Amino acid sequence: MAESEPLIPKHGGYRKLKSFQVAQLVYDLTVRFCDRYIDKRSRTHDQMVQAARSGVQNIAEGSQASGTSKKMELKLTNVARASLEELRLDYEDFLRQRGLPLMPPDHAALMRFKAKRCATLDDVRTWVEDERKYRGQTRTDTDEHRRGMAARPPAVAVGAGPCESMPSAAALVANAALSLLNLCCYLLDRQISAQAAAFERNGGFTERLYRARLERRHGA
Repeated sequence: MAESEPLIPKHGGYRKLKSFQVAQLVYDLTVRFCDRYIDKRSRTHDQMVQAARSGVQNIAEGSQASGTSKKMELKLTNVARASLEELRLDYEDFLRQRGLPLMPPDHAALMRFKAKRCATLDDVRTWVEDERKYRGQTRTDTDEHRRGMAARPPAVAVGAGPCESMPSAAALVANAALSLLNLCCYLLDRQISAQAAAFERNGGFTERLYRARLERRHGA
């Protein structure tokens, strides 16, 4: 076995993964969202929170398990991906069943949300407050309003038109969660593909152990 191939390679480090960071924000956001907008006695409340938690925990567990089992890492990362897909459907159901808008990825409000690069619940809350304030201002057609808006250009070169209705806070938060979930699922898809390719190319702990024993037997 080459000196550069340790029996148990470096593993863990999940806190640095972008997928983990986004999943953790989704979890925090989902707990707050469910406490505010979903009946705490309903199964949906518990299922959404548990699906969000499963996404975070399985990314972390998979990363930690990778030292001795690449197969387990791949399995747990896939479980995280499946849990977040379930959560994504729950948010879509929430919007559809209440007649709230499901914003397309290029919607002006979501473009501003993505540009903000939210990392905390406070960041998301600030975006919701700014968005509702901005939407409320677009409904006021006065010279003073137009001068004020001219002095405050949007963060992205897109904006809500004067005739666009103002979504509720629940609709904004749900769409923000969906935007984060879309990003996290994309990152996990790439992560799973990379893990599968690495496992196919290098094998896992069993293969490393076999090579180590073989080289020791031959006096390497």
